[in-house]
Amino acid sequence: MRYFTKQQGQKEAVPVDLESLGQGRFRLTLNGKTFQVDALPLENGSLSLLVDGQSYNVEFEENGDEIGTLVRGQVNRTDVADERRLRMRAAAGGFTVEGKQVILAPMPGKVVKVGDEVTEGQGLVVVEAMKMENELKSPKAGKVTEVFAKEGTPVENNAKLIVVE
Repeated sequence: MRYFTKQQGQKEAVPVDLESLGQGRFRLTLNGKTFQVDALPLENGSLSLLVDGQSYNVEFEENGDEIGTLVRGQVNRTDVADERRLRMRAAAGGFTVEGKQVILAPMPGKVVKVGDEVTEGQGLVVVEAMKMENELKSPKAGKVTEVFAKEGTPVENNAKLIVVE
């Protein structure tokens, strides 16, 4: 099946082809390169992936079409759509982000850095969790209009951190 993915800061969606080979095995094609993937679900809801011989533990958090992943201490937010949903979005204006955008904490942690002026893809806040720093980036160019957390304060999962307009 073909999906289209777009990470924050990317201008265009990237096609990803995913073919099930059965028994937790997949063939994934991204940017013309094909990968063999073995996936094993773990008890905590995460996946253990073996991608062309490299091992990864991946934690997921879904929010609508957006999927947050935690891989090797790095948090990524990716918008994922199949071809049908992509056509529907194109009719409604595509992947552009407009209006008020609220940045949420992807996990419990501590705010360690806050920014004021932003461009699309610019780092806004660094949330520290389990001795790892996770930079949250702006989904659009704009002005920070509200800051809900102060540097050094702990935050809960999905806590409002910043509003960008």
